[in-house]
Amino acid sequence: GPLLDRIDIHCDVPAVRFRELTGDGPGGESSAEVKARVNAARAVQAERFAGKKKHAVFSNSTMSSRDIKTYCEVGTDSKRLLETAVERLGLSARAYTRVLKVARTIAELDGVESLKTSHISEAIQYRTLDRPVY
Repeated sequence: GPLLDRIDIHCDVPAVRFRELTGDGPGGESSAEVKARVNAARAVQAERFAGKKKHAVFSNSTMSSRDIKTYCEVGTDSKRLLETAVERLGLSARAYTRVLKVARTIAELDGVESLKTSHISEAIQYRTLDRPVY
């Protein structure tokens, strides 16, 4: 519904396995590595929107429609994927723009400038609660 549209990311998260809680499971990224990627992505956003302070744009989440058109350009394959997501998940216009904003952030966390289909796909996956329940 309309309330879910206002949330950028929502997805089901499986329970954590005991081995992962105790540190006996396979290793992933360390907290320091994640923090470094997040800081780098935030720096990219701060630099991008430095001249837009008067419009209160400080991060991807506060981008305007014009900013989205400028900074969230997608290729043909990504457009087709977005079209399919809108039709199958019944995404609203607000949810659609949130997918683009999240994809922009995913690309920055990935350390790349241009949006790829994989970034769009991951952002769409974070809208799992938009799926209709039958």
